[in-house]
Amino acid sequence: MNALLKRVWIGLATTLFVSLAAVVLPDHIQVDNDGRIHLGAPEPTPSPSTAAPTPESTSPPLPRDAVDEVIRTAVSAAGLDPAEGRPTVAAGANSNRTGWMAVREKTAAQSEMNAICADLERQGWTLNPNGDRPDASSRSYKRGGWYLLVSTRGKTQAPSTTSPLTDSQTYLTLTGLQLNLSDIPLPEITVRIG
Repeated sequence: MNALLKRVWIGLATTLFVSLAAVVLPDHIQVDNDGRIHLGAPEPTPSPSTAAPTPESTSPPLPRDAVDEVIRTAVSAAGLDPAEGRPTVAAGANSNRTGWMAVREKTAAQSEMNAICADLERQGWTLNPNGDRPDASSRSYKRGGWYLLVSTRGKTQAPSTTSPLTDSQTYLTLTGLQLNLSDIPLPEITVRIG
């Protein structure tokens, strides 16, 4: 009887775990009608609504210097001088990362961030469709294999004597990362419960 009870509890725990995982990661865990669990990204099935390529899929890869120029253009479009800030990654130090940062007044930082974001969209960058809101303190964009995070963030909650920020200031940052997620294979695993 103990072995049967143990199998029932293991089955219930596994079902609960997989169900929660399927809710949290719907793109990577699928449960079939017959109870089979598939891990990994599903095979793409073309449908009439997804048959047309998105602008991102047809956009050529961008070199780092082009992303640096995008950042300078967006910062200038917000009425800021790119020289007022500083690069977050030295030129030539890393070809997969770039960025810019400046200390700004909190009262103006959100509107400056909105102007930067509007210019990024004008330049063809695609806003992250997974939850970025126009009133958020950060927004992310993608184009040509690059991801740009635009954010305003202030001091940490803990007081610091080394922080260059006053209570009325925040950081305005643009961080660029070149990622090729298709190079990371996800295993396809099938598990049968029952």
